[in-house]
Amino acid sequence: MGASRAFLTAEWRYLLMLNYEVEPALLAPLLPLGVELDTWEGKTLVSMVGFLFLNTRVLGVPVPYHRNFEEVNLRFYVRRVVDGELRRGVVFVKELVPKPWIARIARWVYHENYTALPMNHIIERDRQGKLCPEALVEFNWKHRRKHRLGGLVTGQPELPQPGSEESFITEHYWGYTHLGSRKTGEYQVEHPTWRVWPVAQPYLLCDVKALYGEQFEASLHHPPRSAFLAEGSRIQVNWGAHIKA
Repeated sequence: MGASRAFLTAEWRYLLMLNYEVEPALLAPLLPLGVELDTWEGKTLVSMVGFLFLNTRVLGVPVPYHRNFEEVNLRFYVRRVVDGELRRGVVFVKELVPKPWIARIARWVYHENYTALPMNHIIERDRQGKLCPEALVEFNWKHRRKHRLGGLVTGQPELPQPGSEESFITEHYWGYTHLGSRKTGEYQVEHPTWRVWPVAQPYLLCDVKALYGEQFEASLHHPPRSAFLAEGSRIQVNWGAHIKA
């Protein structure tokens, strides 16, 4: 990771990922300029993701009272080829954090759709800080009422198999944002490959229409096609660039 390129550094830990198949037409209006939908085995996926943001630094400086917090986001997967290099990335529909300052900075620097709401989490760990057997992992937030994203973590963590759904979902290292009809924001996120645990009994108890729009309501009210927990790592978000028409 190159410190000179970094805008933000942190640790992302305990990334709970619930994944849903959707029709490509649902996402087409949200595609930024210059990217196309990325699919896994012909399937178009969106993910509800909850995780911990820890030891956060902006331009190398820790911000008081803004180092550790939760995030929940709804995202989908895109791709772009640059000089023969395949860049696999994500587009965020909306990102939730409990810190208004973090939301403002993210909207200003990356033009991401961040919203600040009261948030909390449950991660069942033993005295050594390791996940308990069948640990409950839940991220919750309040928007008119309480919303919950969770599941039971089972088994042991393993590196995802190449070409697997887990590998596809966790190994998208670019972010893309819509900046208008003729411009897209592009930024890189650096991190190593993450081990993953299976998740049983995943649940999303959420007013999807109010938070994400009625177009996602039917898809996210079905059980997810897959669910897992990624252990996470230290990450680095680099300064962004613009793609122009």
